[in-house]
Amino acid sequence: MSRALRCIATGIGWDYPSGMPRRIIFDQGTSRLALWARRIALFSLAAVILSIIIVHSGLLEIRPALVTFGAALALAVVALLLAFAGFVSIWRDGLLGMGASLGAIAIAFLLLAYPSYLAVKARNLPWIYDITTDPIDPPRYDTLAKARPRDANPIIYPGLAVAEQQLEAYPDIEPLDADIDTRSAYNAALAVINRRRWRVVEARAPDQGRQEGRIEAVARTAIMGFRDDVIVRVRPFEGGARVDIRSSSRYGAFDFGTNAARIRSLIEDIETEFANQAPDEPPPVARPKGPAKGPPKGQQKTPSGQKNNQPAASR
Repeated sequence: MSRALRCIATGIGWDYPSGMPRRIIFDQGTSRLALWARRIALFSLAAVILSIIIVHSGLLEIRPALVTFGAALALAVVALLLAFAGFVSIWRDGLLGMGASLGAIAIAFLLLAYPSYLAVKARNLPWIYDITTDPIDPPRYDTLAKARPRDANPIIYPGLAVAEQQLEAYPDIEPLDADIDTRSAYNAALAVINRRRWRVVEARAPDQGRQEGRIEAVARTAIMGFRDDVIVRVRPFEGGARVDIRSSSRYGAFDFGTNAARIRSLIEDIETEFANQAPDEPPPVARPKGPAKGPPKGQQKTPSGQKNNQPAASR
C-alpha cells in the first residue's frame, strides 16, 4: 500500500513543508435539530422552576405563573419531538449530537412525567374543584371568604349538580361520627391540622355558649404549592360529635382529585387522633338481673343511717 493510501486509511496526513506526518480531523458536523432540542429543553426547565418559585413565594399574580408553567410544558413536548427528529438525522447523515438529543429527552421526561401521571389518573374524574362531606349543608367559609383573592374561584358551594358528581366519583367522602364530646373532637382535628403545618386563619372552639366548632386553614399542594382552602366543622350529633370537612381549590375548574384525597387522609388522621385521646376503659361487667332491693331509686342510706336524696351515679 502506498504512503498516500495509508494516510487516508489511518487518518494521518503528510505535512510536506516540514516532512512530518500529521493527523487529519474529518469534521462530520453536528445535528442542528439535536442542538435546538437541548436548548429548548433547558429553557423549558428554567421556565418551570421560575413559575414554581413565583407560586410558592406569592409575590406575583398566580395566573401568569400558571400560563408560564403550561407554556414550559408545551416547550418540553417540542424539545422531545426535536430530539427524536435529531436521532433520525444523526442516523441518516452520520452527524454528531447524540448527547444533545439524549439530554433533551431526559429533561423533557423529567418535566412531563408527573403531569402525565396526573392526567392519566384523573381522566375519569369530574371537573369539580370543591369537595365536602356535607353537600346538603356544606361548611361555610367566613374568614377565608374575606382573605381569598378576587380572581379566585367562587366561595359559595356550587350546588346540587356538583354534589351529584362528587357522590358518583367519591362515594366514600362522608361525615365522621364519633362517640366523644364536641370539644374533644375539635381538639383532635386542630391537633392534626397543626401537625400538617397548615396555616390556621380561624379556630373557634365549641364552648362559651357555642355548640359548633370551626377551623379554617390554608393547605398547600406538594410540588406547585397551590393554596387550597379547608374548613373543619364540629357539631353535636346523637350524643357524640360529627366532623364535616370542606376542601376547595382557589384556582382552576379541575383539581385532579386533590381535594378528595386531602379530605380522605384528614379523616383518617382525625380517627387515629380519636383513638390516641380516648382512655382505655375496662369492659362492662355483666350482672344478673334480680328483684329490686334496698331503698327506692334516688334514695340511699348514708353510713349514719340517714337517707341521701342525691341521684345515683351512672356508669
